[in-house]
Amino acid sequence: MMKKYYVDKEYSLEAVPQDKRKSFLPMLVVMLGFSFFSVSMLAGGSLRGNLTIKNFLDAVFYGNLLLCIYTGLLAYMAGDTGLSTHLLAKYSFGEKGSQLVSFLISITQIGWFGMGIALFSIPASYFIGIDTWILVLISGVLITITAYFGMKLLIILSVIAVPTIGILGGFSTVKAIEDIGGLINLLYIKPSGIITISTALSIVIGSFISAGIFTPDFARFAKNKKVAVRSTVTAFFIGNSIMFLFGALGVMTVGSADISVVMFAQGLIIPGIIVLALNIWTTNGNALYGISLGFTNITKAPKRKMVIVNGLIGTFISIFVYRNLVNWLNLLSTLIPPIGAVMLADYFIINKRKYVDFKDAKFEYINVNAILAWLAGTIGAYIIPGIIHLNSVGVAVITYVILTKLNKNKDIESVEMAKKIAA
Repeated sequence: MMKKYYVDKEYSLEAVPQDKRKSFLPMLVVMLGFSFFSVSMLAGGSLRGNLTIKNFLDAVFYGNLLLCIYTGLLAYMAGDTGLSTHLLAKYSFGEKGSQLVSFLISITQIGWFGMGIALFSIPASYFIGIDTWILVLISGVLITITAYFGMKLLIILSVIAVPTIGILGGFSTVKAIEDIGGLINLLYIKPSGIITISTALSIVIGSFISAGIFTPDFARFAKNKKVAVRSTVTAFFIGNSIMFLFGALGVMTVGSADISVVMFAQGLIIPGIIVLALNIWTTNGNALYGISLGFTNITKAPKRKMVIVNGLIGTFISIFVYRNLVNWLNLLSTLIPPIGAVMLADYFIINKRKYVDFKDAKFEYINVNAILAWLAGTIGAYIIPGIIHLNSVGVAVITYVILTKLNKNKDIESVEMAKKIAA
């Protein structure tokens, strides 16, 4: 009897072949679906409640601009190499170091995956009268199926979800503005508190920089570097800005940052459920896909098996995470940006955008320089005044470059000394 071999059409442990890469439009809709994140709406509502309209718009614009630079550079790496986040990490962190990276990223995001399911199931249960746990199981199964079939189904879902969310959310927003007498009246709504611009920028950047580490997991399917960067930057800037605007307008008009809750308040129950479901579905489907690539890098098990395992775990811990672990997840999420920073420094500065082909590359066991730079970036985020995520990324980049160059100089000196002794 002939053995059946598993064919990995998602290229979990190798580069995506050039003939399997995709054009701008399918990449754009996938990245837009990923960027439609409920947490960004909540952040938008919080910002508007503590900023003037001008300062709010400035914070959203510049915060998303910085976020796009970070994710755009990650997308460039993926478009160039065809590799996922977890495989790219092998170059900078080493073979076992990349597994540590995969574990940290994936274990954090599986918590956010569970949080997303709860953010749908709890309000939906209240409005449609179905038991919360039934909705948890249904949503968990549907999202897991989507991630199981990979990029093909994620693209189809995004093609449906992105315009639907935009149209229904836009209609609700226009209706809310009309209900309070038009845009002019929004100008007279004063913030209830005041926060600094640096704090506001931290909120905007922090809304998605943790999940942004998954960018290469999708951008590797782009036809080339240009498509990868254009689709990522366009999607993140538009998608995250829309979420922030939805949240801000919701707070100003009906007192809620969640567009689905705004729709419920307007009596648009079914459209509200649809928007809420699609919003969570697209983000969580992409997140579970990235999580499973991470655990595949650790275990070498088939990606589809990892989707099922992690989908089940995320589903069953969802309510517990929602009620008990939000602050813990926020803390863990601050550990992720310096990982991306080290990867960027290694590719753009140390290796001058020229990595050895993945099939031919020999990776060290663990790169201590990368681990130290990651730790320095994490600490720097909290001890240096200013925008915590920029501090984190900046410290990690500088530390990694300095340590790498110092060690290279030491290696050169050792070689020269050995030659002199031999002579």
